[in-house]
Amino acid sequence: MTSQPTRFTLTVENGRDTVCLRLTGDLDHHTGDLVVEQAEECLTGRPGLRDLILDCTGMTFCDSIGISSLLMIHRKTTAHSVRLHVEHQPPFLRRLLDITGVQQLFTHPHLSRRAG
Repeated sequence: MTSQPTRFTLTVENGRDTVCLRLTGDLDHHTGDLVVEQAEECLTGRPGLRDLILDCTGMTFCDSIGISSLLMIHRKTTAHSVRLHVEHQPPFLRRLLDITGVQQLFTHPHLSRRAG
């Protein structure tokens, strides 16, 4: 049985020294590469970027490829000295990140994000 890709949207909102990627739909094997590519484009195209925010308010599902995509984005932001924020995590995503032991990579309680 082949599953059909779920509708997915990725919206980019640019601030002064921040970029927010709003994810809506499933972050999975159909969409993970798109999110990584967009994050990389933001990192290379914005030399003064300080914070990359992934707003997960509209996320409906995340599989192992989705988690892998988040880890790849974390590696890229770290290499560019940019802080990564995975915000508004739905309960299922928070649970996945906790179970896999990577939640601390995406949570910065000591940092307060300024409006861009």
